[in-house]
Amino acid sequence: MFEPVVLKGKHVRLEPLSEKHTEGLCRAISDGELWNLFVTLVPHVRDIDTFLSNALAAHQSGDGLAFATIDEATNQVVGSTRFMKANLPYKRVEIGFTFLGKSFQKTRINTEAKLLMLSHAFETLGLNRVELLTDYLNTTSRNAILRIGAKQEGILRNHMVMPDGRIRDSVLFSIIANEWPGIKQNLEYKLA
Repeated sequence: MFEPVVLKGKHVRLEPLSEKHTEGLCRAISDGELWNLFVTLVPHVRDIDTFLSNALAAHQSGDGLAFATIDEATNQVVGSTRFMKANLPYKRVEIGFTFLGKSFQKTRINTEAKLLMLSHAFETLGLNRVELLTDYLNTTSRNAILRIGAKQEGILRNHMVMPDGRIRDSVLFSIIANEWPGIKQNLEYKLA
């Protein structure tokens, strides 16, 4: 079970997602109308209650922990991310369901959020493996995942059916425990 924990850095704070984040999440999602990106699964603002209840249910079932991503400079909710598809007996978890409002994309926010989450996964939880998946067509996300130091393992063909009915291929990336010290050093360097 993932204990609710606040992960705090210099630029970003990750708080366990709750109803108090609803308004901020809606603002972040509306910043760029993220629900219109066909290569992601960002909820429409009208579906935010379902998004929140699904995140809470996933945590209660032991699947992971969802976070509100908060910009430390403004104390503003700028997105969300989560640990998901946890398999703690096998010491692995996926980081996913990550989105940021358009104004906060390509800033230090996502880099530091990943640093905080990966540090927690490898150093606190003692995991061996962290996975990240994205749509094959989402080149922005694929490049961001490579920039944090993950390695591409392969393509899961016909992996998902997207809300519009498109059959999605997903690209699987991972970071493993013995790679973590070097990746951590690189992320800290990027944030310096």
